[in-house]
Amino acid sequence: MELSTLVVAKKTKNRARHLAVLLLLVACACAGGIEPAGGAGGRWDLLQSSIGVSAMHMQLLHNDRVIIFDRTDFGRSNLSLPDGRCRVNPRERVLPRGDCTAHSAEYDVAANAFRPLSVFTDTWCSSGTVAPDGTLVQTGGWNDGFRNARTMPACGGTGDDKSCDWSEKQDALAANRWYATNQILPDGRAFILGGRRQFSYEFYPKAGPSDTSVVQMPFLVQTKDPEENNLYPFVHLNIDGNLFIFSNNRAVLLDYKSNKIVRTYPVLGDGDPRNYPSSGSSVLLPLKPNPTEAEVLVCGGAPAGSYNSTKGGAGTFVPALTTCGRIKITDAAPAWVIETMPSPRVMGDMILLPNGAEVAIINGAADGAAGWESAKTPAYAPVVYRPDHSPGDRFEEQTATGVARLYHSSVVLLRDGRLLVGGSNPHTYYNFSNVQFPTDLSLEAFSPEYLDASNDMLRPRILDPSPTGAPTSVAYGATMALQFSVPASVRRRHGGAAGLLGDVSVTMVAPSFTTHSFAMNQRLLFLDVTKNVAVRGRASTFNASVTMPATAVLAPPGYYMVFVVNGHIPSEGIWVQIQAQQ
Repeated sequence: MELSTLVVAKKTKNRARHLAVLLLLVACACAGGIEPAGGAGGRWDLLQSSIGVSAMHMQLLHNDRVIIFDRTDFGRSNLSLPDGRCRVNPRERVLPRGDCTAHSAEYDVAANAFRPLSVFTDTWCSSGTVAPDGTLVQTGGWNDGFRNARTMPACGGTGDDKSCDWSEKQDALAANRWYATNQILPDGRAFILGGRRQFSYEFYPKAGPSDTSVVQMPFLVQTKDPEENNLYPFVHLNIDGNLFIFSNNRAVLLDYKSNKIVRTYPVLGDGDPRNYPSSGSSVLLPLKPNPTEAEVLVCGGAPAGSYNSTKGGAGTFVPALTTCGRIKITDAAPAWVIETMPSPRVMGDMILLPNGAEVAIINGAADGAAGWESAKTPAYAPVVYRPDHSPGDRFEEQTATGVARLYHSSVVLLRDGRLLVGGSNPHTYYNFSNVQFPTDLSLEAFSPEYLDASNDMLRPRILDPSPTGAPTSVAYGATMALQFSVPASVRRRHGGAAGLLGDVSVTMVAPSFTTHSFAMNQRLLFLDVTKNVAVRGRASTFNASVTMPATAVLAPPGYYMVFVVNGHIPSEGIWVQIQAQQ
């Protein structure tokens, strides 16, 4: 992307120097943008030593609160329900006479504080999406939660927080959904696929009270093996409106409107499984403006038989897979390209970083599989994957945490660019002692190297719309004005030039519902952007006009985080809500 002409310096004697600076900046942009300062690595910070609930599931909402929950039948959590409230459920396995503890919490990012929420039926291994109005819609679970739908709104302010809580609808689904996957569709509905002993899909909300329809999908039967390995299938909305569905070791493209498989993809690599319990992870790589192609990346997993080998006696813990497969799902003759990670990983979470240039692979283990006591070697160090780098130069290991994040851990991207990491409960019930890896109730933040202080002089700051204001409403295909700045110190340092500006881009990120090594509904789009520059006093202010995606196929309706990216350094994001014009 070319730079706009900088404003001419006030004094004629400085014109030549300013031109030299401009040529240098343009050269940086043409070379691919200004690279972050310092070596890669990132930083870990402990946010909460305990929130009382293990973070099996996490979703960021547009009020910058993260909804966290685990399952209800593990016994007492370490977070009490308020006002002496208890829930009594005769079907509970541990506390059928009453449980006065919470199994869900709302985490306030800005305040670094949390409060208990009330979930009354079992959410174990469930799934979710965020509706176009910003409400978390959470479906399925186990036992009395098999067919339930639950909603959690984005609470408006501090005054009504105590009354803002989960609502549940009994038997809202047509089939039991345990270990299912959700994907938001262009019409705002959730597509709900699979689950244990469920080889079908359905939609939510339903067309009406009498709608109990499910659609059978034989592909899920075909990909079931002795360990299952077809649970929590990876689902991505393709740019043609069809759904890319990966189960076990291969994928299809589903036209869900007509229930037709329109493309079958080859088996990935040597055929080792990548879905639960062999739990690898997957992302749809960032989409360019007006995209004509889409790529999917699948990383990690466990060789066939890994889950069963951990059971009985001492068990055998097979090393996890080191491979990733990358495929252009829009190609006429698509083929997997195999790459090798720096280390093996199972149960890793893959998160698109807001600069659009990196994917974080975080959490998990180097051996075993998903499941209770089924892994022995935690993967403490995240890995960053850079899809636009040359093959062989795409992976880089990052700073390690000291916390084992094994089975039932999760991670979400925050608006400030950090990754919120929590969970790990690799046992039956809460177990804080006499085990190798105790249940973990803490929250950490991983700050990628773009947040290092050495990059502060490159970091854009969005001024308008305000990062602290209400979300901006935008329509498909509409333009939105963005005003941002770079630090004044950079301008002074470079003799009055209008800031050290590299290859500026704007990204739009859909926050994910993350559980069991898959970030559902995650999506990152680059937006068309034009920009000009105005120097105002001691600060450098840049005005950009960005064009929103043209259709809901590219960006399903709802709330997104928008970031300005200078080179590879993202700003803090702002919230926008995209929807069709009324």
